Amino acid sequence: MDSQAMLSTGSTSSSAKIQFLQRQAASLLLYQSVLQSEVGIAFLELLQAIRYTDADGRGCLQAYGNYFHALAANNQNWEDYLISQILIAENPFSKQAQQQEFANIPVALVAAAQNDLHLLQSLYECSSAALSEWVQTVAHLPVSPVVWYKEQDKAEVENKAIASLHNSDNWADAVEDLAAYYRQCGTGLFAEYRALRWQGGNFVGIKHPDPVRLGIIAGYEPQRDALLKNTEFLLAGETALHVLLYGSRGSGKSSLVKALLNEYSDRNLRLIEVTKSELRDLPLIVEQLRGVPQKFIIFVDDLSFEEDDDAFKALKVVLEGNLTARPENVVVYATSNRRHLIREFYTDRPAPKDHEEIHVWDTMQEKLSFSDRFGLTLTFEGADQKTYLKIVRHLAAQAEINISQEDLEYQALQWATRHNGRSGRTARQFIDFLKADLAVSGIKNHTDEPE
Repeated sequence: MDSQAMLSTGSTSSSAKIQFLQRQAASLLLYQSVLQSEVGIAFLELLQAIRYTDADGRGCLQAYGNYFHALAANNQNWEDYLISQILIAENPFSKQAQQQEFANIPVALVAAAQNDLHLLQSLYECSSAALSEWVQTVAHLPVSPVVWYKEQDKAEVENKAIASLHNSDNWADAVEDLAAYYRQCGTGLFAEYRALRWQGGNFVGIKHPDPVRLGIIAGYEPQRDALLKNTEFLLAGETALHVLLYGSRGSGKSSLVKALLNEYSDRNLRLIEVTKSELRDLPLIVEQLRGVPQKFIIFVDDLSFEEDDDAFKALKVVLEGNLTARPENVVVYATSNRRHLIREFYTDRPAPKDHEEIHVWDTMQEKLSFSDRFGLTLTFEGADQKTYLKIVRHLAAQAEINISQEDLEYQALQWATRHNGRSGRTARQFIDFLKADLAVSGIKNHTDEPE
Protein backbone atom coordinates (compact mmCIF):
# COMPACT_ATOMS: atom_id res chain seq x y z
CA MET A 1 0.00 0.00 0.00
CA ASP A 2 1.42 3.38 -0.96
CA SER A 3 1.76 6.28 1.46
CA GLN A 4 -1.29 8.12 0.05
CA ALA A 5 -3.49 5.08 0.64
CA MET A 6 -2.12 4.69 4.17
CA LEU A 7 -2.89 8.36 4.90
CA SER A 8 -6.40 7.93 3.54
CA THR A 9 -6.97 4.84 5.69
CA GLY A 10 -5.61 6.62 8.76
CA SER A 11 -7.85 9.62 8.14
CA THR A 12 -10.90 7.40 7.84
CA SER A 13 -10.03 5.65 11.08
CA SER A 14 -9.54 8.98 12.86
CA SER A 15 -12.86 10.27 11.59
CA ALA A 16 -14.68 7.20 12.92
CA LYS A 17 -12.93 7.54 16.28
CA ILE A 18 -13.90 11.22 16.56
CA GLN A 19 -17.54 10.48 15.71
CA PHE A 20 -17.48 7.75 18.37
CA LEU A 21 -16.22 10.25 20.96
CA GLN A 22 -18.95 12.71 19.99
CA ARG A 23 -21.59 10.02 20.50
CA GLN A 24 -20.11 9.19 23.90
CA ALA A 25 -20.30 12.85 24.95
CA ALA A 26 -23.89 13.15 23.71
CA SER A 27 -24.96 10.02 25.63
CA LEU A 28 -24.26 11.34 29.15
CA LEU A 29 -27.24 10.98 31.51
CA LEU A 30 -26.04 12.81 34.64
CA TYR A 31 -22.60 14.33 34.08
CA GLN A 32 -23.34 16.77 31.25
CA SER A 33 -21.90 19.61 33.37
CA VAL A 34 -18.43 18.09 33.00
CA LEU A 35 -18.32 19.30 29.38
CA GLN A 36 -20.11 22.62 29.88
CA SER A 37 -17.18 24.71 31.12
CA GLU A 38 -14.69 26.52 28.88
CA VAL A 39 -12.35 23.54 28.51
CA GLY A 40 -15.15 21.06 27.84
CA ILE A 41 -16.76 23.30 25.24
CA ALA A 42 -13.40 23.86 23.54
CA PHE A 43 -12.84 20.08 23.45
CA LEU A 44 -16.22 19.41 21.81
CA GLU A 45 -15.72 22.23 19.30
CA LEU A 46 -12.31 20.81 18.39
CA LEU A 47 -13.80 17.37 17.79
CA GLN A 48 -16.39 18.92 15.49
CA ALA A 49 -13.73 20.91 13.62
CA ILE A 50 -11.55 17.86 12.85
CA ARG A 51 -14.37 15.39 12.30
CA TYR A 52 -14.06 15.28 8.53
CA THR A 53 -10.94 14.76 6.42
CA ASP A 54 -11.91 17.65 4.18
CA ALA A 55 -12.40 20.05 7.09
CA ASP A 56 -11.19 23.64 6.86
CA GLY A 57 -7.57 23.59 8.03
CA ARG A 58 -7.64 27.11 9.41
CA GLY A 59 -10.79 26.37 11.41
CA CYS A 60 -9.14 23.26 12.85
CA LEU A 61 -6.09 25.22 13.93
CA GLN A 62 -8.21 27.91 15.52
CA ALA A 63 -10.26 25.30 17.42
CA TYR A 64 -7.06 23.61 18.62
CA GLY A 65 -5.69 26.98 19.74
CA ASN A 66 -8.84 27.62 21.78
CA TYR A 67 -8.54 24.17 23.36
CA PHE A 68 -4.84 24.67 24.19
CA HIS A 69 -5.54 28.14 25.62
CA ALA A 70 -8.37 26.84 27.84
CA LEU A 71 -6.17 24.08 29.30
CA ALA A 72 -3.27 26.47 29.88
CA ALA A 73 -5.55 29.04 31.54
CA ASN A 74 -6.79 26.34 33.93
CA ASN A 75 -3.24 25.00 34.37
CA GLN A 76 -4.51 21.45 33.95
CA ASN A 77 -3.98 18.53 31.61
CA TRP A 78 -7.07 17.29 29.80
CA GLU A 79 -7.11 14.15 31.94
CA ASP A 80 -6.82 16.08 35.23
CA TYR A 81 -9.45 18.56 34.10
CA LEU A 82 -11.95 15.81 33.33
CA ILE A 83 -11.49 14.15 36.71
CA SER A 84 -11.67 17.46 38.60
CA GLN A 85 -15.00 18.22 36.92
CA ILE A 86 -16.35 14.78 37.85
CA LEU A 87 -15.38 15.39 41.49
CA ILE A 88 -17.29 18.70 41.75
CA ALA A 89 -20.25 17.78 39.51
CA GLU A 90 -23.69 18.49 40.90
CA ASN A 91 -26.29 16.00 39.71
CA PRO A 92 -28.90 13.71 41.30
CA PHE A 93 -26.33 10.97 41.98
CA SER A 94 -23.67 13.20 43.56
CA LYS A 95 -26.26 15.06 45.66
CA GLN A 96 -27.72 11.86 47.05
CA ALA A 97 -24.27 10.38 47.56
CA GLN A 98 -23.24 13.28 49.81
CA GLN A 99 -26.31 12.84 52.02
CA GLN A 100 -26.66 9.10 52.46
CA GLU A 101 -24.86 5.78 52.41
CA PHE A 102 -24.04 4.26 49.04
CA ALA A 103 -26.31 1.25 49.71
CA ASN A 104 -29.31 3.58 50.01
CA ILE A 105 -28.86 5.32 46.65
CA PRO A 106 -31.47 4.18 44.08
CA VAL A 107 -30.17 1.42 41.82
CA ALA A 108 -31.13 3.37 38.68
CA LEU A 109 -28.99 6.34 39.77
CA VAL A 110 -25.99 4.12 40.44
CA ALA A 111 -26.43 2.48 37.02
CA ALA A 112 -26.67 5.89 35.33
CA ALA A 113 -23.50 7.04 37.11
CA GLN A 114 -21.68 3.89 36.02
CA ASN A 115 -22.88 4.45 32.45
CA ASP A 116 -21.54 8.02 32.47
CA LEU A 117 -18.23 7.04 34.02
CA HIS A 118 -17.75 4.48 31.26
CA LEU A 119 -18.49 7.15 28.63
CA LEU A 120 -16.24 9.73 30.26
CA GLN A 121 -13.39 7.24 30.41
CA SER A 122 -13.43 7.16 26.59
CA LEU A 123 -13.04 10.94 26.54
CA TYR A 124 -10.30 10.74 29.19
CA GLU A 125 -8.33 8.38 26.93
CA CYS A 126 -8.45 10.91 24.10
CA SER A 127 -5.19 12.63 24.97
CA SER A 128 -4.12 16.08 23.84
CA ALA A 129 -1.27 14.40 21.96
CA ALA A 130 -3.76 12.38 19.89
CA LEU A 131 -5.80 15.50 19.15
CA SER A 132 -2.65 17.30 18.05
CA GLU A 133 -1.82 14.51 15.62
CA TRP A 134 -5.35 14.55 14.18
CA VAL A 135 -5.08 18.29 13.65
CA GLN A 136 -1.78 17.77 11.87
CA THR A 137 -3.40 15.26 9.51
CA VAL A 138 -6.52 17.31 8.76
CA ALA A 139 -4.66 20.62 8.38
CA HIS A 140 -1.82 18.98 6.37
CA LEU A 141 0.89 20.34 8.68
CA PRO A 142 4.51 19.18 8.47
CA VAL A 143 4.61 18.78 12.28
CA SER A 144 1.90 18.43 14.91
CA PRO A 145 0.95 21.49 17.03
CA VAL A 146 2.48 21.94 20.49
CA VAL A 147 0.80 19.76 23.12
CA TRP A 148 -0.16 21.28 26.46
CA TYR A 149 1.29 19.28 29.35
CA LYS A 150 1.62 19.79 33.11
CA GLU A 151 3.21 17.57 35.73
CA GLN A 152 0.61 15.85 37.90
CA ASP A 153 0.14 17.07 41.48
CA LYS A 154 1.33 14.28 43.82
CA ALA A 155 -1.10 15.34 46.57
CA GLU A 156 -4.03 14.91 44.19
CA VAL A 157 -2.91 11.46 43.06
CA GLU A 158 -2.88 10.34 46.71
CA ASN A 159 -6.61 11.07 46.95
CA LYS A 160 -8.42 7.72 46.79
CA ALA A 161 -11.20 8.81 44.42
CA ILE A 162 -8.76 10.50 42.03
CA ALA A 163 -6.38 7.54 42.13
CA SER A 164 -9.27 5.14 41.44
CA LEU A 165 -10.11 6.98 38.24
CA HIS A 166 -6.54 7.58 37.10
CA ASN A 167 -5.52 3.96 37.63
CA SER A 168 -8.70 2.02 36.85
CA ASP A 169 -9.21 0.07 33.63
CA ASN A 170 -12.95 0.40 34.15
CA TRP A 171 -14.22 3.65 35.70
CA ALA A 172 -17.64 2.12 36.34
CA ASP A 173 -16.00 0.03 39.07
CA ALA A 174 -14.95 3.22 40.88
CA VAL A 175 -18.53 4.42 41.46
CA GLU A 176 -18.54 3.49 45.17
CA ASP A 177 -15.23 5.28 45.81
CA LEU A 178 -16.66 8.30 44.01
CA ALA A 179 -19.79 8.23 46.18
CA ALA A 180 -17.61 8.11 49.30
CA TYR A 181 -15.72 11.16 48.03
CA TYR A 182 -18.97 13.10 47.57
CA ARG A 183 -20.10 12.12 51.07
CA GLN A 184 -16.86 13.43 52.57
CA CYS A 185 -16.12 16.46 50.39
CA GLY A 186 -19.48 17.50 48.93
CA THR A 187 -20.12 18.73 45.41
CA GLY A 188 -20.28 21.88 43.34
CA LEU A 189 -18.94 25.18 44.58
CA PHE A 190 -18.55 23.94 48.16
CA ALA A 191 -16.15 21.24 46.95
CA GLU A 192 -14.31 23.63 44.64
CA TYR A 193 -13.92 26.71 46.89
CA ARG A 194 -13.04 27.24 50.55
CA ALA A 195 -14.46 30.76 50.65
CA LEU A 196 -17.61 32.02 48.98
CA ARG A 197 -19.87 35.03 49.00
CA TRP A 198 -23.63 35.32 48.56
CA GLN A 199 -24.26 37.70 45.70
CA GLY A 200 -27.47 38.39 43.80
CA GLY A 201 -29.20 35.26 45.04
CA ASN A 202 -26.31 32.86 44.30
CA PHE A 203 -23.14 31.52 45.87
CA VAL A 204 -20.00 32.84 44.17
CA GLY A 205 -16.63 31.19 44.75
CA ILE A 206 -13.69 33.32 45.95
CA LYS A 207 -10.55 32.15 44.16
CA HIS A 208 -8.06 33.99 46.35
CA PRO A 209 -9.30 34.27 49.97
CA ASP A 210 -7.38 36.39 52.47
CA PRO A 211 -4.31 34.33 53.51
CA VAL A 212 -4.24 35.78 57.05
CA ARG A 213 -3.14 33.23 59.66
CA LEU A 214 -3.93 32.96 63.35
CA GLY A 215 -0.24 33.38 64.14
CA ILE A 216 -0.24 37.07 63.24
CA ILE A 217 -3.06 37.88 65.67
CA ALA A 218 -1.80 38.98 69.09
CA GLY A 219 -3.11 40.90 72.07
CA TYR A 220 -6.53 39.26 72.24
CA GLU A 221 -5.67 35.67 73.17
CA PRO A 222 -8.72 34.95 75.41
CA GLN A 223 -11.11 36.06 72.64
CA ARG A 224 -9.17 34.02 70.08
CA ASP A 225 -9.22 30.90 72.24
CA ALA A 226 -12.97 31.19 72.87
CA LEU A 227 -13.65 31.51 69.15
CA LEU A 228 -11.39 28.55 68.36
CA LYS A 229 -13.18 26.38 70.92
CA ASN A 230 -16.59 27.26 69.49
CA THR A 231 -15.35 26.50 65.97
CA GLU A 232 -14.02 23.15 67.17
CA PHE A 233 -17.55 22.37 68.43
CA LEU A 234 -18.88 23.10 64.94
CA LEU A 235 -16.29 20.88 63.26
CA ALA A 236 -16.98 18.05 65.72
CA GLY A 237 -20.69 18.08 64.86
CA GLU A 238 -21.69 19.46 68.26
CA THR A 239 -23.96 22.45 68.78
CA ALA A 240 -21.90 25.60 68.24
CA LEU A 241 -23.00 29.09 69.21
CA HIS A 242 -23.56 32.07 66.98
CA VAL A 243 -20.87 34.64 67.80
CA LEU A 244 -20.78 38.44 67.89
CA LEU A 245 -17.29 39.96 67.87
CA TYR A 246 -17.75 43.46 69.18
CA GLY A 247 -15.17 46.15 69.78
CA SER A 248 -13.06 49.02 68.58
CA ARG A 249 -12.07 49.34 64.94
CA GLY A 250 -8.79 47.80 63.87
CA SER A 251 -8.66 45.31 66.72
CA GLY A 252 -8.49 42.28 64.41
CA LYS A 253 -12.07 40.99 64.66
CA SER A 254 -12.48 40.35 60.93
CA SER A 255 -8.95 39.00 60.55
CA LEU A 256 -9.60 36.50 63.33
CA VAL A 257 -12.69 35.11 61.58
CA LYS A 258 -10.95 34.93 58.20
CA ALA A 259 -7.95 33.20 59.79
CA LEU A 260 -10.23 30.35 60.88
CA LEU A 261 -10.63 29.37 57.23
CA ASN A 262 -6.88 28.95 56.76
CA GLU A 263 -6.66 27.03 60.02
CA TYR A 264 -9.50 24.56 59.42
CA SER A 265 -10.27 24.39 55.69
CA ASP A 266 -8.65 20.95 55.53
CA ARG A 267 -11.35 19.83 57.98
CA ASN A 268 -14.13 20.82 55.59
CA LEU A 269 -14.72 24.31 57.01
CA ARG A 270 -16.14 26.85 54.57
CA LEU A 271 -16.54 30.61 55.05
CA ILE A 272 -19.48 32.37 53.39
CA GLU A 273 -19.42 36.16 53.29
CA VAL A 274 -22.82 37.84 53.41
CA THR A 275 -23.09 41.62 53.22
CA LYS A 276 -25.69 43.55 55.16
CA SER A 277 -27.61 44.30 51.96
CA GLU A 278 -27.99 40.55 51.33
CA LEU A 279 -28.99 39.58 54.87
CA ARG A 280 -32.65 39.37 53.94
CA ASP A 281 -31.72 36.14 52.10
CA LEU A 282 -30.22 34.57 55.22
CA PRO A 283 -33.00 32.00 55.84
CA LEU A 284 -32.71 30.90 52.20
CA ILE A 285 -28.92 30.65 52.47
CA VAL A 286 -29.12 28.52 55.60
CA GLU A 287 -31.60 26.11 54.00
CA GLN A 288 -29.29 25.58 51.04
CA LEU A 289 -26.51 24.56 53.43
CA ARG A 290 -28.61 21.98 55.25
CA GLY A 291 -27.49 18.40 54.70
CA VAL A 292 -24.21 19.40 53.04
CA PRO A 293 -21.12 17.63 54.47
CA GLN A 294 -19.09 20.81 54.96
CA LYS A 295 -19.30 23.02 58.04
CA PHE A 296 -20.16 26.66 57.37
CA ILE A 297 -19.42 29.97 59.05
CA ILE A 298 -21.67 32.69 57.70
CA PHE A 299 -19.52 35.80 58.09
CA VAL A 300 -21.23 39.19 58.43
CA ASP A 301 -18.76 42.05 58.76
CA ASP A 302 -19.46 45.46 60.32
CA LEU A 303 -23.01 44.65 61.39
CA SER A 304 -25.52 47.32 62.38
CA PHE A 305 -29.14 48.04 61.54
CA GLU A 306 -31.52 50.89 61.00
CA GLU A 307 -35.02 50.78 62.44
CA ASP A 308 -37.50 48.53 60.59
CA ASP A 309 -34.68 46.91 58.66
CA ASP A 310 -35.69 43.70 56.83
CA ALA A 311 -32.17 42.38 57.37
CA PHE A 312 -32.74 42.64 61.14
CA LYS A 313 -35.80 40.41 60.89
CA ALA A 314 -34.02 37.84 58.70
CA LEU A 315 -31.05 37.59 61.04
CA LYS A 316 -33.37 37.32 64.03
CA VAL A 317 -35.05 34.29 62.45
CA VAL A 318 -31.71 32.55 61.94
CA LEU A 319 -30.41 33.37 65.44
CA GLU A 320 -33.58 32.48 67.31
CA GLY A 321 -34.95 29.83 64.98
CA ASN A 322 -38.50 29.11 63.88
CA LEU A 323 -40.48 25.93 63.30
CA THR A 324 -37.71 24.67 61.03
CA ALA A 325 -34.87 22.96 62.90
CA ARG A 326 -31.54 24.76 62.82
CA PRO A 327 -28.86 22.99 60.72
CA GLU A 328 -26.03 21.77 62.94
CA ASN A 329 -23.43 22.58 60.27
CA VAL A 330 -24.05 26.35 60.16
CA VAL A 331 -23.19 29.22 62.51
CA VAL A 332 -23.18 32.99 62.12
CA TYR A 333 -20.06 34.96 63.10
CA ALA A 334 -20.67 38.72 62.94
CA THR A 335 -18.40 41.66 63.73
CA SER A 336 -19.53 45.10 64.81
CA ASN A 337 -18.16 48.30 66.26
CA ARG A 338 -21.47 48.81 68.08
CA ARG A 339 -22.51 46.92 71.22
CA HIS A 340 -26.15 47.72 70.46
CA LEU A 341 -26.57 46.69 66.85
CA ILE A 342 -29.71 48.70 66.15
CA ARG A 343 -29.35 52.47 66.11
CA GLU A 344 -31.29 54.14 68.90
CA PHE A 345 -32.16 57.83 69.20
CA TYR A 346 -33.23 59.80 72.26
CA THR A 347 -36.54 60.37 70.54
CA ASP A 348 -37.09 56.58 70.66
CA ARG A 349 -37.15 56.66 74.45
CA PRO A 350 -40.67 56.83 75.90
CA ALA A 351 -41.74 59.82 77.94
CA PRO A 352 -43.78 59.28 81.16
CA LYS A 353 -46.82 60.94 79.58
CA ASP A 354 -47.01 58.37 76.76
CA HIS A 355 -50.19 56.30 76.99
CA GLU A 356 -48.41 53.36 75.30
CA GLU A 357 -45.42 53.53 77.64
CA ILE A 358 -45.05 49.83 78.39
CA HIS A 359 -45.23 48.83 74.74
CA VAL A 360 -42.72 51.48 73.75
CA TRP A 361 -40.32 50.24 76.41
CA ASP A 362 -40.77 46.68 75.10
CA THR A 363 -39.82 47.83 71.60
CA MET A 364 -36.75 49.66 72.85
CA GLN A 365 -35.64 46.73 74.97
CA GLU A 366 -35.91 44.43 71.96
CA LYS A 367 -33.56 46.75 70.09
CA LEU A 368 -31.07 46.94 72.93
CA SER A 369 -31.08 43.19 73.58
CA PHE A 370 -30.69 42.05 69.97
CA SER A 371 -26.97 41.40 70.44
CA ASP A 372 -27.88 39.04 73.30
CA ARG A 373 -29.40 36.68 70.74
CA PHE A 374 -25.88 35.69 69.78
CA GLY A 375 -24.89 32.82 72.06
CA LEU A 376 -21.38 34.16 72.52
CA THR A 377 -20.24 37.79 72.55
CA LEU A 378 -16.51 38.48 72.42
CA THR A 379 -15.41 42.00 73.34
CA PHE A 380 -12.32 43.54 71.77
CA GLU A 381 -11.36 46.59 73.81
CA GLY A 382 -9.22 49.34 72.34
CA ALA A 383 -5.49 48.65 72.58
CA ASP A 384 -3.66 50.49 75.35
CA GLN A 385 0.04 51.22 74.89
CA LYS A 386 1.13 47.94 76.49
CA THR A 387 -1.14 45.84 74.22
CA TYR A 388 -0.21 47.86 71.14
CA LEU A 389 3.52 47.35 71.70
CA LYS A 390 2.95 43.65 72.40
CA ILE A 391 1.28 43.32 69.01
CA VAL A 392 4.09 45.28 67.34
CA ARG A 393 6.79 43.04 68.87
CA HIS A 394 4.87 39.91 67.85
CA LEU A 395 4.46 41.03 64.25
CA ALA A 396 8.06 42.25 64.05
CA ALA A 397 9.32 38.85 65.15
CA GLN A 398 7.22 37.11 62.51
CA ALA A 399 8.44 39.54 59.85
CA GLU A 400 12.04 38.95 61.02
CA ILE A 401 12.70 42.66 61.41
CA ASN A 402 16.16 43.05 62.87
CA ILE A 403 16.31 46.35 64.78
CA SER A 404 16.63 47.04 68.49
CA GLN A 405 13.49 46.72 70.59
CA GLU A 406 13.92 50.29 71.83
CA ASP A 407 14.06 51.66 68.29
CA LEU A 408 11.15 49.44 67.22
CA GLU A 409 8.90 50.62 70.02
CA TYR A 410 9.84 54.28 69.56
CA GLN A 411 9.01 54.16 65.84
CA ALA A 412 5.80 52.23 66.53
CA LEU A 413 4.54 54.86 68.98
CA GLN A 414 5.45 57.66 66.57
CA TRP A 415 3.54 55.85 63.82
CA ALA A 416 0.44 55.46 66.01
CA THR A 417 0.52 59.17 66.91
CA ARG A 418 0.74 60.28 63.29
CA HIS A 419 -1.69 57.80 61.85
CA ASN A 420 -4.78 55.98 63.20
CA GLY A 421 -4.02 55.61 66.90
CA ARG A 422 -3.15 52.41 68.74
CA SER A 423 -4.79 49.28 67.33
CA GLY A 424 -3.90 45.92 65.85
CA ARG A 425 -4.54 47.30 62.37
CA THR A 426 -2.20 50.23 62.99
CA ALA A 427 0.46 47.82 64.25
CA ARG A 428 0.17 45.69 61.09
CA GLN A 429 0.36 48.76 58.87
CA PHE A 430 3.44 49.97 60.72
CA ILE A 431 5.21 46.61 60.43
CA ASP A 432 4.35 46.33 56.72
CA PHE A 433 5.78 49.81 56.13
CA LEU A 434 8.88 49.19 58.24
CA LYS A 435 9.62 45.85 56.54
CA ALA A 436 9.32 47.40 53.07
CA ASP A 437 11.37 50.44 54.11
CA LEU A 438 14.22 48.29 55.47
CA ALA A 439 14.16 46.07 52.38
CA VAL A 440 14.31 49.01 49.96
CA SER A 441 17.00 50.74 52.03
CA GLY A 442 19.07 47.55 52.04
CA ILE A 443 18.81 47.20 48.26
CA LYS A 444 19.71 50.86 47.76
CA ASN A 445 22.71 50.67 50.10
CA HIS A 446 23.92 47.54 48.37
CA THR A 447 23.55 49.19 44.97
CA ASP A 448 25.39 52.33 46.13
CA GLU A 449 28.41 50.40 47.44
CA PRO A 450 31.56 51.07 45.36
CA GLU A 451 32.76 48.15 43.31
